[in-house]
Amino acid sequence: MPDYDAIIVGAGHNGLICAGYLARAGYKVCVLERRHVVGGAVATEEIVPGYQFDIGGSALSLIHLTSIIEELNLAAYGFEPIPLEPCMFAPFPDGSHLFIWKDLAQTCHSIATISPADADRYYQFVQDYLPFTQTMIELMGQVPRPLNLGRSLWRKVLPHFWHHPRRLGQLRLGLIPFLRQTFASPQLQALIGWMAAQGGVSPFEAGSAFHAAWFATYHLTGFTRPRGGAGQLTQALAKMIQAHGGQVMTRAPVERILVQAGQAVGVILADGSELSAHQVISGTHIFTTARLLGTALSARWQRKIQRSETGNGLGVSVRLAMDALPDYLARPGSSGPQHKAIQLVCPTLDILAQGWHQFERGLPATEPALVAMTFSAVDQTLAPPGQHVLYLWGQYFPYTLANGRSWSNYEAEAADLLLQTLARYAPNVSEAVVARFIESPEYFERELDLVRGNIAHITMSARQLFMFRPALGLGQYRTPIKNMYITGASTHPGGGIWGQAGANAATVVLADRERFQP
Repeated sequence: MPDYDAIIVGAGHNGLICAGYLARAGYKVCVLERRHVVGGAVATEEIVPGYQFDIGGSALSLIHLTSIIEELNLAAYGFEPIPLEPCMFAPFPDGSHLFIWKDLAQTCHSIATISPADADRYYQFVQDYLPFTQTMIELMGQVPRPLNLGRSLWRKVLPHFWHHPRRLGQLRLGLIPFLRQTFASPQLQALIGWMAAQGGVSPFEAGSAFHAAWFATYHLTGFTRPRGGAGQLTQALAKMIQAHGGQVMTRAPVERILVQAGQAVGVILADGSELSAHQVISGTHIFTTARLLGTALSARWQRKIQRSETGNGLGVSVRLAMDALPDYLARPGSSGPQHKAIQLVCPTLDILAQGWHQFERGLPATEPALVAMTFSAVDQTLAPPGQHVLYLWGQYFPYTLANGRSWSNYEAEAADLLLQTLARYAPNVSEAVVARFIESPEYFERELDLVRGNIAHITMSARQLFMFRPALGLGQYRTPIKNMYITGASTHPGGGIWGQAGANAATVVLADRERFQP
């Protein structure tokens, strides 16, 4: 008799969500995590004494497109989301600024202070593309089968564009050309463009305009922030699993997934111990899963997996302990709505274009676009009284640097560049730093198993979505090995704090167990 019904390799949020659904269904589950804390890239740690730093994702939006939080009753296990209103704040060098609110009317009012015409265009933009993105959300919540995709395209997507063919033509554009055609003000173009560019695809790639259309969904979800840090989401998931009789083991690295007679039967841990299970689900990077399966996975499938594109990293993160919040020239004050929002620093689309072209050549951006987050403004548990945390994310910074420099020698310079860039908009930050923690693309790979620093595991280009993610034949969470499944950002629908990959994989595992159970 196996030790468990299911073993989940990796305690990232998708693996935990998959385990949560299985535990809720009565499965005896065991989640194995190599690090000292659950969460993968959704974890919070006290890196600097007294300050709680998220080491990966921070704000929640995508997961609110699902019913995961309610279905797993995470509120009962300590999960408390704090709404972030406004959602976004963007300062500009000329002293102007924009707010994006969950409420569309408030957003249009903010845009009108810069461009009344663009306020009207933005309202129409949301009306035009929100029905389309809502259809895409439905598809993301399904196992990506050709029939599902075809039915949705035929019944919802094609009729939408049949009556509005211009919109289809626009979505075939690159992100930057699309925005320049759609809006007049450089500020609004840059705000939407920078938020959309964080998907990591080229802003000139045909079809990348879809990432701009996705911006309309923020008026459905807004943003929230778990009290105590992003890691409180994964802590709540672990508690939920344990409350349903499951086990969650940290410092338990898996050395190999055991396969016998073409069927997954358990795992061997790094300490040599063996655990058996009816089913094994890997929530790790697809390259890591392939390595753990070794020769049990045929050379053909190994080659297919290795052809998945990881890209060359994307950005750098700096976590700062601060004794003051940024005092923005465009919105002065030591506290205010700007500090509750995600702060987007990108003056024009030209900055994105320049950064991308440098990135393509393996060079770090000389003028990076920034995301700044000051969650201690809404959650005082993150820092000592009167102190704050400031998180900075900057693009574009390659994993492999063409100039021959190593990240061990360059990361301090990159962190300085991010802070200096923010200081042009909020000069006080230069003198407000207490301590800092730098996460380079190499750190993401070494500590969080994000191969080549790709925060979405593999690129989110059109050729690696739906049933092609991570490769054709693996897009439905099953593998060629019986009772062996995959989930995580390497699978549909991809990166971000979404959780849908974990929920979808659980649906497949439960259906197979019911079908094949004697």
